[in-house]
Amino acid sequence: MYATFRRYRMGAGSMDDAMHLADTELADRLAAEPGFIDYQVVATGDDTIMSMTIFEDEEQCLASNDIAAEFVREHLQAFEVERLDVFGGEVMVSRAAEKVLEPAHH
Repeated sequence: MYATFRRYRMGAGSMDDAMHLADTELADRLAAEPGFIDYQVVATGDDTIMSMTIFEDEEQCLASNDIAAEFVREHLQAFEVERLDVFGGEVMVSRAAEKVLEPAHH
């Protein structure tokens, strides 16, 4: 498994509205990609968010960065979203409770 982390800052608009778009547009698109395992978005304060995406292999995981960048360009322009950082790597340890399988919606 491979994970990629993307950190963003919003310059305008409502965090709730932006997260609703991520929930209803981007999350489903990523989930439909081959090798998809997990997608999470965390509000990290000061108008910043961090997303984590996990796929079965590195190529699939890296492709998710392009999908996310396209989503930001096409759907979040009004929110003045700036990508601050992207990094990732092989998942070395993993645990999850069943609750993580229940989609969280915003």
